[in-house]
Order: sequence, then structure tokens, then C-alpha cells
Amino acid sequence: MNFVLNLIGIIVVLTICWLFSRNRRAVNWKMIVKALLIEFIIAFFVVKIPFGKKIITLISNGLTLLINCGSEGLSFVFGDLYDSSKLSVFIIQSLGNIIFISALVGALYYLGVIGFIVKWIGKAIGKLMGTTEVESFVAVANMFLGHTDSPILVSKYLKYLTESEIFVILVSGMGSISASILGGYQALGIPMEYLLIASAMVPIGSILISKIIYPQTEQIHSITDVKIESKGTSSNVIDALAEGASTGMHIVISIGATLVGFIGAVAVVNLFLGFVNLNLEQIFGYLFAPFGFLLGLDGREILLEGTLLGNKLILNEFIAFGELAGHLDELDAREGMICAVSLCGFANLSSMGMCIGSIGVLCPEKRSVISRLVFRAMIGGVFVSILSALLVSIVYLF
Repeated sequence: MNFVLNLIGIIVVLTICWLFSRNRRAVNWKMIVKALLIEFIIAFFVVKIPFGKKIITLISNGLTLLINCGSEGLSFVFGDLYDSSKLSVFIIQSLGNIIFISALVGALYYLGVIGFIVKWIGKAIGKLMGTTEVESFVAVANMFLGHTDSPILVSKYLKYLTESEIFVILVSGMGSISASILGGYQALGIPMEYLLIASAMVPIGSILISKIIYPQTEQIHSITDVKIESKGTSSNVIDALAEGASTGMHIVISIGATLVGFIGAVAVVNLFLGFVNLNLEQIFGYLFAPFGFLLGLDGREILLEGTLLGNKLILNEFIAFGELAGHLDELDAREGMICAVSLCGFANLSSMGMCIGSIGVLCPEKRSVISRLVFRAMIGGVFVSILSALLVSIVYLF
């Protein structure tokens, strides 16, 4: 029964994206079916094939070991505050880990490691999917960098991109989670394996959803031998570490400020809804519950998934992951995995402004285009994660 529900769910997701499409007749369904098949193979490899599961486990253990190294710095700076209390877990361990991982990402970015991986995986995806190098590179880069950072790799080419290519960049950013923030999610209690499985499915899933909502109809500007910017503004690896840590601090401040503002605003709304015995969590639970049903969840889990998706969209994924972590003990392995995968992405209201601001600075000529596309891109990002969860759910049944 779950298999049938998941298949219906995939059809529903693709249909909704098609209804949002700018040009429904121009959708290349051959490319979409190919992308869906590749997505299924990736999901099957990382969830069911022993070798694939081993790779995910090794990467997970390696990242966990690295994140634990960051605790040395956090313990030194915060002293006795660095403990297992609820306050410390979020403020210090969860957000603090972002600074450490961001510093490491900055160093790897400077050394060209990230650029090398992005270039060759991006080339392979471009060949498979028939997409341009620039959009393919950014789709892959979002496995490692944030949705505001990955476009920097190809910033000098942004002004030459078509609107469809820009849309891929926006959706891949909205549908992804960056490596620098994985430690924060893990500190909340989300298994690293779930996060890595979701990350592996981002590039193809982003292209699939993007090319339905905004198919390529414009003349593509021929760009040969795309060179990825790897040094940034850093003068050496020490400077890159420092700049990465500084960037991480800005991310932490941004997350903290957003949470304070949005959670407070939600409390105000709930205050008024309370007069009719309602709250936003209940409303979103029922509004997004159909996706919980199509994911093959049961009973209370359906409403839980609806609430999580709603919180992620209106607030952010930190709120949703924090709530999911409190329910993981009540869910079986399949339910926990698909709920986590469905939440993996930056697609929320506040991310729209961040995308306009960051990419608009890199390419002022495209700012108006980005502003016009960003809402559809947010919707696309939501469905990238839900589609990944549906495919993982199907694979888990085998």
C-alpha cells in the first residue's frame, strides 16, 4: 500500500510543479524521466546497497569526528557553559559547530578541494542531464556550500545565464543544506546519515524540479571551459580559515536573529488564534498532512509531518529539525529517515530575501530576474526535498 501511495505522491509532486510551470508545453519530459530514474538509483545506492551504505557511514563517522574536534574550541571559549543542557545544545553546540565547520569549508574552498569535486561531478551531471556547466556546477556546489555562497564559484558567468539557468541555481540552493551547517542539525539530534542521504540527492532533484517549473526556452549563451573561482578573497589558507570562521559567525547571528523574530511573530499569531482554539501548528498540520499521507506515514505521524513541513516553510528548518528530534524515538527507522529527508533544505520565506540580496550583489544585472523567480524557486526547493523523501520511502520498502 505504501508503495502505491509513494508513486501517487511522486505524480502529485510532478503535477503541482507542472501547474506552476512558466511554459508547460516546453517541459522536456524525456529529461525529467531520466532524472527521476537517476534519483531512484542514487537513493537505492545510498539506502539499500551495502557498499553505498558503507560510504555514507564512513563519511558520517568522519564528519562526526571532525565536528567533535570543534568541541575543543567551543569548550575553551565557553568553559562550564559547554555542557549537555538544552540551552547549551542549541546556542553553543548546535550553532557553535557551524562556526567550526564553516572555517574548515573555507580552507577546503581555498585549497581547491571543493572546486575540484564540484567541477568533475558537475561535468558528469551536465553530460547525463544535458544541462550547462554553470548550472550543473552550482547544483553540485550546494551539496557543500550554502545557497548564498555556491554562486560565488561561477560569479563571473552569472550575467550570461538564461532565466532557466538562474532558476536552477535558486532551486538547488533552496533545496539543499550546506556542509557548514550539518553539525548544527546533528547537535539537535538528527542522524548524520539521514542528512547525507538527502544531500546526495540534491543536484539531480534540483535540476528535475527546475526544468519542470522553468524549462529552457531561451537561447543559451555559449560558455566553454568554465573555470571555478576557488581562492575567493583569501590570501592564504590561514586567512581562509579566519574568513570561514567569520562567515560562520554571521550565519549563526543570522539564524539566531531569524529564530527570535519569527518565533516571536508566530507566538503573536497564536495569541490571536487562541481565541478560536487554534494555532499555526494545527493549521499547518492539516494543510500539509496530505504529503505525510503520501509518504506512507500513519495516524499521528501524518499530522506531525504536516506540522514539520509547515514550520520549515514559514519559520526555518532548524525549528522543524528541533521538533522532529523530539519525536525520533517514537518513529521507526523508515519514518524517521523520510521525515528528516523531507525537511532537508533552505526553502523558507526568509531564504527568499537572502537569495535576492546575495546573488543580486554578485550580479546586479540579474537582481530583478531573481526577485521575480525567487518565490517559485522556494516552492521548487520544498518539492525537491519532498520528492527525495518519496523516493527514499519507496527504496526502503525493497
